[in-house]
Amino acid sequence: MSQPPPRPGRQPRQQRPRREKRPDSGVSGCVLVDKPGGCTSHDVVDQVRRALGTRRVGHAGTLDPDATGVLVLGVGAGTKLLEFVTGADKTYEGTLRFGVTTSTLDAAGEITGHYDMTVAPAQVAGAAARFVGDIEQIPPMVSAVKVGGKRLHELARAGQEVAREPRAVTVHRFDTAPTDDPLVYRLSVDCTSGTYIRTLAADLGEALGGGAHLTSLRRTAVGPFAVAECCPIEEIELRPLVDLVRGMAIVDVDETIAAQVRDGRSFGPSAGTGRLAVRGPGGDLLAIYEAAGGQFRPVKVLAGRA
Repeated sequence: MSQPPPRPGRQPRQQRPRREKRPDSGVSGCVLVDKPGGCTSHDVVDQVRRALGTRRVGHAGTLDPDATGVLVLGVGAGTKLLEFVTGADKTYEGTLRFGVTTSTLDAAGEITGHYDMTVAPAQVAGAAARFVGDIEQIPPMVSAVKVGGKRLHELARAGQEVAREPRAVTVHRFDTAPTDDPLVYRLSVDCTSGTYIRTLAADLGEALGGGAHLTSLRRTAVGPFAVAECCPIEEIELRPLVDLVRGMAIVDVDETIAAQVRDGRSFGPSAGTGRLAVRGPGGDLLAIYEAAGGQFRPVKVLAGRA
């Protein structure tokens, strides 16, 4: 049967050519990147995807575009393990400037205030000590926290400012040191995940009777991952999956138990408690299990039976 002619004034619909999907490399593992400044964490993810030929790449905690340092990424099955890294404590080093506040609490924002301040090292250290321990922070408007279904940084770009609920964090260490500039200080912080260093800098300035903003930031550690072992973004190195569960107990099982693990079945007996990584006879990481009630029970199975 012949096709009817197109209606007057309308063009026949063109069939778009289908894009051929690139085959996925199927690689899995861990990548530790020393993120450079001037790019987003998602930019790094995209570069790792291209380099390793896979779409399955994610990170365990974002860094601001201007910040540098440790970015932990999971590749392939490694994306399932990122949840065990995300909540790890962090270590940061950076600098802050007293006497000037900005819209973003760091050097990327517009100047919002000037303060005539004179600070001494002992004063700064004493004020910083007041922020050590369990504290509450109000997330900055440039953060990724969602309010009413929208991320704060999206609202900030639209010129909006909304009320934010304070969040509980823990600062284990907050050290400061003077520089040649009397209003610029170095800082070093150990803290729980979710702590905003730019907020610490701004709050420190306010505690000293004026204002301050963060001028540089470098993340030097995420839990057991140190910046010294990270690779430049141009030299991506794929590490084994087991690297993502550092510090977790490891149990090696025979093929009989490995088959049960691949099926997500419990096995035992277990006399202990806590999570552990299960490796098969070939040394491959199979799953994360939890010892409880005399049994090892599955928490995260990386791959089913072939």
